[in-house]
Order: sequence, then structure tokens, then C-alpha cells
Amino acid sequence: MISGSPLAEWSFPAEPGSARTARAAVRETLRDWGLDTVVDLAVLLVSELVTNALRHASGPIGVRIVLKSGGGLLVEVSDPVPDPPRERAATPDDEGGRGLQLVACTSRCWGTRHGRTGKTVWFELSVAG
Repeated sequence: MISGSPLAEWSFPAEPGSARTARAAVRETLRDWGLDTVVDLAVLLVSELVTNALRHASGPIGVRIVLKSGGGLLVEVSDPVPDPPRERAATPDDEGGRGLQLVACTSRCWGTRHGRTGKTVWFELSVAG
């Protein structure tokens, strides 16, 4: 948490081990916040988005989580590539291409936005209040 607020953020290098490190950071923070009911789903979705960023970006990957006052958990993954991700219609034989579908199907809402130096893909999960 930053300054006692319900906010945590990290920056990870675009290296293969960063997805594992991001999962651990999010898992630990959500458990510290007492949000055990959303830990597994949040960690899975962060892993998908960080992995996508690793495949397509060459710069740092940011992860930010915010506990909102209305019972939501906002999770953001940023990278320096300005192009938004595209949802694919993966076939049963495809090895990948389901990450954004998973985010869309399991989160309360999700989206992308442009930043000064790239993009952010975000999703929101409901949390028990």
C-alpha cells in the first residue's frame, strides 16, 4: 500500500520472470488487504495481461491495483506500446489468444486507454464489502 491508501503499484522489466513476480506481488497485497475471495481471479487476469505485455512490449510493465470505495477492485497493466490489444476469436486448436476473452468474461468491466507513453489495459472485479 502507498501511504496507507488502498493503492499499490509496481514496475517490472520486460523479462520472462516478470509475470511470476507480478503475480506474487498482487497475491501478497490482496491477502494483506483481506481480499482473499478475489485473489485467485485477480492473479490469473494480471498474469494474462502481463504476459501479453511481455509478448508485445520492450519496455517496463506497470501494474497498479486500487481498492475502490464502492466495492470494486481496479487493476491496471500498462506498457509502452500505444496500440490497444485486440480480442481474438480463438479456435479450439489455438494455443493462445484467449487472454482478453478471459478478462472480458470474468471481470465486472474492462477496457483500455492511451497514456503519455503507451497504453493501459484495466479490469474491475467486485469485492465483498
